[in-house]
Amino acid sequence: MDFISGEVLYINKPLNWTSFDLVRKLRNKLCRRLGVKKLKVGHAGTLDPLATGVMIICTGKKTKLIETFQYQTKEYIATVKLGETTPSFDLETEVDATYPTEHITEELVNQALVQFIGEIQQIPPTYSACKVEGKRAYEFAREGQDIELKPKLLAIDEIELLDYTMPEIKIRVVCSKGTYIRALARDIGLALGSGGYLTALERIRIGDITLDQCVAGEQIEDVIDALLD
Repeated sequence: MDFISGEVLYINKPLNWTSFDLVRKLRNKLCRRLGVKKLKVGHAGTLDPLATGVMIICTGKKTKLIETFQYQTKEYIATVKLGETTPSFDLETEVDATYPTEHITEELVNQALVQFIGEIQQIPPTYSACKVEGKRAYEFAREGQDIELKPKLLAIDEIELLDYTMPEIKIRVVCSKGTYIRALARDIGLALGSGGYLTALERIRIGDITLDQCVAGEQIEDVIDALLD
């Protein structure tokens, strides 16, 4: 394989790795093996540290394909805990409020999910990489500063209830670029007259690239060695 001219790799990002961790590890390994000081390496769509799943990594001239991959449809499996909220809408921060769940039924969940199919306006999480006055929103959030983020138009093509085991539900979501599944968890909680936050997230598809086509991130250095030997 010619990583300098450009290659596209499909990787299953491990839990607790940032997207940049994956890019950095891959770039460092390739530079050492190829004997070069610099190499273009980029990813086509960030995953939060607490998420796992499909990431597309491009090297060399193939980094020009990143924008094309970013605009492809994405599919996720998400676990949402109802009756509680956190400031980050996931496990990164502690529970800050609790809400009733006794009124929630499986039928009510299905009715709520239908409301999110199609084009919707979504307010991004304050704990996100959205830029406000040239600064990342999560930087303001971690400093305890209140900021107002504007809603963004996005599309949810499919949303399906996979498991109903209160206080948690598991859902499958097919959506457009720019969708925050953490924000969706928040909004589902609100639609149910309760609270909600994300406890697990796996991206299982980007466009036609599925999880079974991906190399485990923990094995990527060994895979590079095998490809270059």
